[in-house]
Amino acid sequence: MIALLIAMATLNPISVNMIVPVLTAMADGLGTDFATVQLTLSCYLFATAISQLVHGPLSDRFGRRPVVLWGVLIYAVASLVCLFATSVWIVILGRILQGVGAAAGFALCRAIVRDLYQRERAASMLGYITMGFSTAPMVAPLIGGLLSDHLGWRLIFLFMAAVGIVMFVVMWLALPETRKPMPEGQQRVGFFQGFAVLARIPAFWAYALNTGLMAGIFFAFLGGAPFVATMHFGMTGTAYGIYFALSPIAFFVGNYLTGRLTMRLGAGPMMRAGNALSLVSAVVLIALLAIGWQNPLALFIPVWFIGLANGLSLSNSMAGAVSVRPALAGTAAGITGSFQIGFGAVATVVVGYLLTAANSPMPLPLFMTALAIAALATGFWARYARS
Repeated sequence: MIALLIAMATLNPISVNMIVPVLTAMADGLGTDFATVQLTLSCYLFATAISQLVHGPLSDRFGRRPVVLWGVLIYAVASLVCLFATSVWIVILGRILQGVGAAAGFALCRAIVRDLYQRERAASMLGYITMGFSTAPMVAPLIGGLLSDHLGWRLIFLFMAAVGIVMFVVMWLALPETRKPMPEGQQRVGFFQGFAVLARIPAFWAYALNTGLMAGIFFAFLGGAPFVATMHFGMTGTAYGIYFALSPIAFFVGNYLTGRLTMRLGAGPMMRAGNALSLVSAVVLIALLAIGWQNPLALFIPVWFIGLANGLSLSNSMAGAVSVRPALAGTAAGITGSFQIGFGAVATVVVGYLLTAANSPMPLPLFMTALAIAALATGFWARYARS
C-alpha cells in the first residue's frame, strides 16, 4: 500500500519537473517563444490546484478507487495528446488535462492514509510517503534531460504515457477501496455540503492555511532564488543547480524525522516546530544578506533549513486537516492540496514582482519571513481552535 501511495503522489512532481530542462527545445520544436511554452508549466500547476477541489468531494461520494483510476487514465491519455501535438496550444491543453489527472493521486493518497490510520499514525505515514516522492524533483529533470538529448523532447511524453498506463494496470489490480462505509441510517453529504461543513470548523482552516503558507515559503524561494543567485551572486545555472539540490535533500530528511518522531511527539508539536524553524531560517537569511555576505551559502544554508522545516510541518498539517472530519477526508485533502499548490503559485508571482520592482535581494527573505510568521500563527491557532 505504501508503494502504491508513493507512486500516486509521485506522478505530480515528476510531471512538473521533467519538462523544465526541455522548455527551450519545446519552444524551438513547436515554433513558438519561451514565454508561451512556459504556460505548459504554469497551466499545469493551476490545473492541479483547482481540480483537487473536485477530486476530493467526488472521492467522498463515490470512493477513492474510482476517482484515482479515472485520474490516472486521464493522465495517460493527456500524455499521448502532448506526444502527437502539432501546436503549442494543444500541448498546453494536454498539460492541463495531465494536471487534472495527476492531481487525483496527489490529493487522495492523503485521504487514503487517513482512511487507514488515526491522526498521529497518519502523519507518520504521510512523512514516509512524502519522503519517497521528494526524490522526484532530484531525479525527474535528469530523466527529462537525458530523453530530450538522445531521443527528442516528445519522448518525454511517451515516457509519461507509459508510466500512466502501467500505474493504471497496477492500481486496477492492487488498489482497494478504503473509504469507510457510513453508519446505518446516515447518508453521505452532497458535493457542496462537504465544503460547507468544513468551512464551519476553525481547526480545519488553521491546518489548511498552515499547509498553504508553509508551501508558499518554499515556492517563494523557487520563484525568487534564480533572480538573486544570478543578479546578486553571479552564479551560473550549473552552480545554482548544484546548490539547489541541497533543499530537496533537507525536505527528505525532514519527512524522515516526521515518520520517526510524530507518533512519539504528536502531530501538532511537530508542525509548530517546522513553523518556528522556517521563521528562524528566514530571519537568518535577512541578516546574512543585510551584512553583505557575498557567498551563495548565505542564500542556500538558510533555505536548507526551510526545506527541513517543510518536511517537519507539511505532513503533520495535512494529517490534521484530513482528521477533523474523517468522513470528509477526501474533501479536506482536496482543499488542503489546492491551498498547497495555489499558495505556492501565487507566491512565485508575488516575489517575482517584488524583486523586479526593488532590484534588490531583500524582498525575497522579507516576504518569506512574513509567510513564516503567518504560518506559526496558524500553528498555534490549530492548537486551540474548535474542531
